[in-house]
Amino acid sequence: MHEITLILGCTGVGKSEFGLALAEALGAEILCLDSMQIYRRMNIGTAKPTVEEQRRIPHHLLDLIEPWETYSVARFVDHAEAAIRDIAARGRRVVAVGGTSLYIKALTEGLFEGPGADAEIRARLKEEARRIGKEALHARLRRVDPVAAERIHVNDLRRVVRALEVHELTGAPISSLQTQWDRQRTRHAFRFIGLRRIREDQNRRTNERVRQMIQAGLVEEVRGLLSLPHPLSRTARRALGYAEILEYLAGRGSLDEAVENIKINTRQFAKSQRTWFKRFRGVQWIDLAPGAEVAGEVGRVVQEIRITNCE
Repeated sequence: MHEITLILGCTGVGKSEFGLALAEALGAEILCLDSMQIYRRMNIGTAKPTVEEQRRIPHHLLDLIEPWETYSVARFVDHAEAAIRDIAARGRRVVAVGGTSLYIKALTEGLFEGPGADAEIRARLKEEARRIGKEALHARLRRVDPVAAERIHVNDLRRVVRALEVHELTGAPISSLQTQWDRQRTRHAFRFIGLRRIREDQNRRTNERVRQMIQAGLVEEVRGLLSLPHPLSRTARRALGYAEILEYLAGRGSLDEAVENIKINTRQFAKSQRTWFKRFRGVQWIDLAPGAEVAGEVGRVVQEIRITNCE
């Protein structure tokens, strides 16, 4: 078991800058907990750490696979654990930086896998969704597992089907099984630091971030991905920034419309992140003022960590 400082927050809040400064102050290396930064060739739209930043501080879990390959959360945990062991073996601290909630949960709590898939049940449930509608299937889930129904959006048919499948196979709500699993898991000693900004400042930063990505060549990067010898995976195609530019390049809308859609979808994603982050316990939240530098906050966190380690 290792001590890990984990920086979480919505996309564009300033996690990378904060994590880089904290890692430098602690003599640490960085784990990138981002489900899209694992792809090679997808740099601008994922706000991947620059070459210069990676020279300053070693970063792990970047560029693991090609954008046409598939990847699982279980593989991510394996990669993360290997990186943690490697960093610790060299006597370095670990700072994890992330906004992908599922990756954070899997690393810190483990991931409930549940019973194996039942092809017959899944096929029947998907056919029912086609015949009577996703809303009716979600309503059924709400009756048997209101906690899971609250977490799973009505349009997320894959997760709705999985939750109903687990209930049919076990007779228990998937939410209760997940809770039992979480309580049994003990992983590393995590110190959670959360960064947040008021909504107006977050939106302003989002707009500026999208502008910089377009200026840096996001459209050209996506064109390059389309020229690869294999088509992009379904997950890679759905990445924020890439999905909207792909629509533009396919002739469905103007570039201005694509840029506006990136901004809107990023704000919606940040909202879902805020909801997810509420489930993590013991987070030390830091409210960043508009235009504030992170250096002062990093200094306070470093001091707290050193005091804790001396106690």
